[in-house]
Amino acid sequence: MKPKIHPNYVEATVVCACGETFKTRSNKPTIRVDVCSKCHPLFTGREKLVDTAGRVERFQKRAEKGTAAREKKTAAKKKKETEKE
Repeated sequence: MKPKIHPNYVEATVVCACGETFKTRSNKPTIRVDVCSKCHPLFTGREKLVDTAGRVERFQKRAEKGTAAREKKTAAKKKKETEKE
């Protein structure tokens, strides 16, 4: 290996948003993560929504609008069919 071209490989502390910390090795001394094995839904079996900038709420609003629009369209179609009879 060539000298003086590789970054320093040091012990790093990984800090999760849930408060869990653990040690590993990296070229950075501190690593911050949003989800770790202690709080990830795959490992815990619980559902957890990771929301950044209100994306989940915006999606839920769009989904509600779509459902309401489909129901309104279906009701109008049924009303039109009953008027024809």
